Amino acid sequence: MASSSGSVAAVDLGATSGRVIVGHVDTDGVRMEHVARFPNGPVTLHEHDRDALHWDVVELYRQVTVGLREAVARHPDIASIGIDSWAVDYGLLRDGRLLGLPYAYRDERHERGVAEVHARMDAAELYRRNGLQHLPFNTLFQWAADPAVGGADRALLVPDLLGYWLTGVEAAERTNASTTGALNATTRGWDPALRAAASLPAGLLPTLRDPGDRLGPLLPAVADLVGARTGRRSAPVTLVGSHDTASAVVAVPATEPDFAYISSGTWSLVGVELDAPVLSDAARDANCTNEGGVDGRVRFLKNVSGLWLLSESVRTWERGGANIDLEALIASAAAVTTPVTVFDPADESFTPPGDMPTRIAAWCSAHGLPAPTTRAEFVRSILESLAAAYASTLRTITEVTGKDIRVVHVVGGGSQNRLLCQLTADRTGLPVLAGPVEATALGNVLVQARAAGLAGLGGASLEALRSIVARTVEPVRYSPTAPSRAEPDRTNVRSHA
Repeated sequence: MASSSGSVAAVDLGATSGRVIVGHVDTDGVRMEHVARFPNGPVTLHEHDRDALHWDVVELYRQVTVGLREAVARHPDIASIGIDSWAVDYGLLRDGRLLGLPYAYRDERHERGVAEVHARMDAAELYRRNGLQHLPFNTLFQWAADPAVGGADRALLVPDLLGYWLTGVEAAERTNASTTGALNATTRGWDPALRAAASLPAGLLPTLRDPGDRLGPLLPAVADLVGARTGRRSAPVTLVGSHDTASAVVAVPATEPDFAYISSGTWSLVGVELDAPVLSDAARDANCTNEGGVDGRVRFLKNVSGLWLLSESVRTWERGGANIDLEALIASAAAVTTPVTVFDPADESFTPPGDMPTRIAAWCSAHGLPAPTTRAEFVRSILESLAAAYASTLRTITEVTGKDIRVVHVVGGGSQNRLLCQLTADRTGLPVLAGPVEATALGNVLVQARAAGLAGLGGASLEALRSIVARTVEPVRYSPTAPSRAEPDRTNVRSHA
């Protein structure tokens, strides 16, 4: 019999931090309780003749277990554990052991993988099969560039790797697998031709599983480590939309079908939800992507640069000795009355970490446009540029899919940036509903709760889950106002193709 209420633990890992959150679910909605937060970020390690970026996934796992121990200590009756993270990055195993720390997607080694894959399969055929936006760090390209692949017998994306260490079960959750470039967008299974294009060894890719599937119980040693029950009474690890954006889209509080979403954080995922992939030449030319969603939905979107541009700028100023109050800085950006240059946030010069203001100024100079001169102008330029890219992307998606868009939902950390939300409404000409901030964790919790049958959610539709979010969180509405102050002749947002 389904429980009228219960609690689950959501492990939500981002490129800058990780969290463990306990979600309490009942017929009135969801209550989120943060029990642990810890930093995350790539570490630079010297390799032969270069410096390489890696994830310290072992420390990440340790922090996860510490967080789970706290969650279990507070709530011994936790019904399930679910893990989501950023996409594309992976660990390689041989005989169950990790072969070195995973590379971070911002590492530059993947460039040679692009050429190797395209030498075996042209871009048109690649898109026809996997439906993915061309990004040089897509996993398929990373695999092709990684000599350690030949010595591995298993590749697991980050949340699947952590799930393996918790349960001993190797599997590939399908929404995250869809970001690798090795999954066929139509059949939603591993594509032999795509595997061959990256020269992947036979058996490297594990069995595919879906959100809501039970991965397995905690290993006895892990259960002891986190203080959990063992055996049949233990809380299982349940697969969720382990690509964080897949979980975030579950928690879009949409009450009508004609919506677009922007999952706004380090990256901005701008898109719509469809029942089937769009693999047309127009979609490929527009560099749109078809990624898997929960319940077999398709997240048709473009990966647009996000608040990474702002956070890297702030880090640069702080390294220079400045004490930055981000809220005050954004307020000063909102007060800027002079026109600012709108640049292309997708330019590859902005991908690596480092001095972002200098790169923005260099981009402006290279394009014959005036560079910002004050911190407030830099912030305004960044946010105007992101909003312009969002508007351009949504116009493209509408043209390619024919889908009507009546409202834009902004979820994730960027939903708290009032200036960005207002600029997005102004540039799209559409109302923007901002929130929830915790969309990824909410989506993670709700998929687990449905799988566990909590609060009568067993078998609930995606729309029913979203109605719970709409009852739990009241989004902030931004209506289009006057056009942006950015001068039209200074706007230079190129195609992301």
